[in-house]
Amino acid sequence: MYRNHSNGELRLTNAGEQVTLSGWVQKIRDKGFMVWIDLRDRYGLTQLIFDSERSDADMVEQARNLGREDVIQIRGEVIEREAKNPNMATGEIEILVSELNVLNKAKTPPFTIENETDGGDELRMKFRYLDIRRTPVRENLIFRSTVTMEVRNYLSGHGFIDVETPYLIKSTPEGARDFVVPSRMNEGQFYALPQSPQTFKQLLMVGGLDKYFQIVKCFRDEDLRADRQPEFTQIDCEMAFVEQEDILNTFEGLVRHLLKEIKGVEIDEFPRMTYEEAMRTYGNDKPDIRFEMKFGELNDLAQNKGFGVFDSQELVVGIAAPGCAGYSRKQLDALIDYVKKPQIGAKGLIWAKYAEDGSFKSSVDKFFSQEDLKSWADRLGAKPGDLMLVMAGEKDKTRGQLSDLRMHLAETLGLRDPNVFAPLWILDFPLLEWDEETKRYHAMHHPFTSPKPEDVALLEKDPGKVRANAYDMVLNGNEIGGGSIRIHDREMQSRMFDLLGFSKEEALAQFGFLMSAFEYGAPPHGGIAFGLDRLVAILGGQETIRDFIAFPKNNAGRDVMIDAPSPIDEAQLEELNLKIVKGE
Repeated sequence: MYRNHSNGELRLTNAGEQVTLSGWVQKIRDKGFMVWIDLRDRYGLTQLIFDSERSDADMVEQARNLGREDVIQIRGEVIEREAKNPNMATGEIEILVSELNVLNKAKTPPFTIENETDGGDELRMKFRYLDIRRTPVRENLIFRSTVTMEVRNYLSGHGFIDVETPYLIKSTPEGARDFVVPSRMNEGQFYALPQSPQTFKQLLMVGGLDKYFQIVKCFRDEDLRADRQPEFTQIDCEMAFVEQEDILNTFEGLVRHLLKEIKGVEIDEFPRMTYEEAMRTYGNDKPDIRFEMKFGELNDLAQNKGFGVFDSQELVVGIAAPGCAGYSRKQLDALIDYVKKPQIGAKGLIWAKYAEDGSFKSSVDKFFSQEDLKSWADRLGAKPGDLMLVMAGEKDKTRGQLSDLRMHLAETLGLRDPNVFAPLWILDFPLLEWDEETKRYHAMHHPFTSPKPEDVALLEKDPGKVRANAYDMVLNGNEIGGGSIRIHDREMQSRMFDLLGFSKEEALAQFGFLMSAFEYGAPPHGGIAFGLDRLVAILGGQETIRDFIAFPKNNAGRDVMIDAPSPIDEAQLEELNLKIVKGE
């Protein structure tokens, strides 16, 4: 037996017991006549004591020569500590060691394995198995496990069936790029790794399973961003014989359950907002509503006053930054420089201070009177002490730029409290979006999303105005889930493929299996998928999903620990009927 207790469970009530413990050496303190060692495992730390008067001299010397991260086993007596440590769960006791066995010697780690480490991101990812020994990383992975168990408990308790769907599937042209897998036995043919189990879960509804879920890996060969992984995990769900309201109620329940069980937070209200309202009021379709700073459109108040910057633009829009009227010229210039960054691309920013005495001072005093600025304040909901910030330009672009500024200010002002949770639903997305480059429509979600029944008549005469029977769940400014009521009728699905520019032959080749299934009694159905990585990070009060993934990829999509992707052997390439063509 390597151990009969963990390193986190012994207390003063165990005093006098003989115990066997195993773990890693966390820290050694050598006082000459006495050696203390902190022994660590997944469950915590226990202090060991090797005493020249009470322990064997050779064993004390052996303890003195141990190194950090050596794996050891000890036997000894639980005794009360003279100097207790109230910050440690086992801080009232220590183990007087009577036997020490070294199970494995360890090289000196490339970084300190403590809560605060000296290892950079890339180094810790290369030695991720060591990083996992650190308490913050280990606790993040345990936290993720807790969340997934609660998801399973909720969904299983509501009649959902956990079904696995294939990982080797057919490549489709819609959406992001697929990761493709060559087939050895079918020369020149390829599987794709799934971007989602979308068509399979719809087929499960045709099959009559009624309520499906799966916690599933998905793959997208997308251009990478700082917090995007090429493989990610979804909580994937589908229900038959449902309308949108059934889906919203069911999965509000899931998020309520997680917040209550994981965070002890009760949520009374899930606000609902249309896509159009979100874009008009917050400049994006995943607004953080933990704070105000709603947009106010000022065209009727700010144009035709002789200020050409406003007069010539499609949209004049602003926000009120709470309590910022005291900003210095340096702080205002920093905001202007922020919106001019290439990533945001604004040409400038107009500011107006609303003083505590009710007067105004602005960067455009030459053009706008105190009465004008007061009308701005009323429109923006500004109060004395607030700072009004106004931008002008093309409608969609300007809203996006102001949205970036809003979030930047919220970070600066400490308005994004990770312990406050503000969920909402975004509804009534456009079904289609026009792509100027390809001169055709693309599905805003995916081609299986149903149009709103009342908008079906617009499909032929004005497709761009058709709203989708779709919904996104947003939490604290992040989209954590999205879904829709699906098309379940072959004719409607065929019309959708026509709108998206598929020929009849292409639609049949890519999705003939699905349209065929619709002819055998497909029920009305809909579903949703949550991004587990993002959801866990938000519930854990952090922004970075990588911290909650056991073996993440870096920003270039590489696994630096195992050095993947990597070349494969020529013989493997030949078996797969592939060859690498090197450019000259």
